[in-house]
Amino acid sequence: MPRVPRIAGVLFGPPNQGSFNEAGVRAFRALQREGIALDVHWIEAREPIARAHALAQLCDAGIELLVAHGGQGDVPVGTIAPHYPSKRFAISQGSVQASNVACYEVLQEHSALLAGVLAACLTRTGTVAHLSGDRVKPGLKGRAAYVQGARLVDANIRVLTGFCGSQHDPELAAHCVDRYCAEGADILFAMIDGGRPGAIASCRRHGIAQIGNVLDWTAREPDVFVASALADSGWGIRMAVHDDLAGRFVGGSMTRVGLEAPEVVSLRTSERVDAATKERLDAVSRAIVAGELVVLEHYDGPEYDLPQARL
Repeated sequence: MPRVPRIAGVLFGPPNQGSFNEAGVRAFRALQREGIALDVHWIEAREPIARAHALAQLCDAGIELLVAHGGQGDVPVGTIAPHYPSKRFAISQGSVQASNVACYEVLQEHSALLAGVLAACLTRTGTVAHLSGDRVKPGLKGRAAYVQGARLVDANIRVLTGFCGSQHDPELAAHCVDRYCAEGADILFAMIDGGRPGAIASCRRHGIAQIGNVLDWTAREPDVFVASALADSGWGIRMAVHDDLAGRFVGGSMTRVGLEAPEVVSLRTSERVDAATKERLDAVSRAIVAGELVVLEHYDGPEYDLPQARL
């Protein structure tokens, strides 16, 4: 009889929507092409309790390693891990500290800070915006870094920032961007997933530029995207599975990678960005890698009153 896969990969949200989950799917498929036996599962429930229940069912089915993609896995994994001490858990973009959980984090905030620098360099109105969905730790850190980057260029720049409560709602994302545009924002940094098409449509209607994240949106939608804060979140998935199979799994560990690995984290700019601005971005990037510029993880300023997703 064929061996039952003992590794479960988990993604959250509607199947096959959004660049963040696309990066996760690519990573799982790459592992499968290597001959590694694993099953991939989609969990569409948004409530943490329902997500935890779905993960518990996978544990009860006999898996040995569960790899959850994204900070959305923090609460459900943190909830069930103590009840399954013999199981191993890994979270990409996670922050759970437990004896049987290993976390792998791509420092999206590094490229997010560069996105803020670029936004401040390009704005003509003096108002730039940030939009994200779920209020998870990677998103919060990315927002803090974006604001920091913008204020490195202009301490008085107006930054509109908020979380709408859903990564995957295009109509809601479009409504939020419409609100930002009405306030004069002409550059948007959007850290969303399945809701991206709505944000793109709104940017087109209002004629403003967007900075994407995770994947290279300048190649996909060059008329809208002036840059993309690249962060290959699939790196954490690949590292987790390879570490486990090699006997290197360490519970309670946190493995991070940032701009020092440009093949994983960088800011991809379009041809619309001039050479002088690119040089400025390179200088800031070097300062981060050298430890001369500390990237902030917390933002304590005001938030824009965005419409919210309904659970």
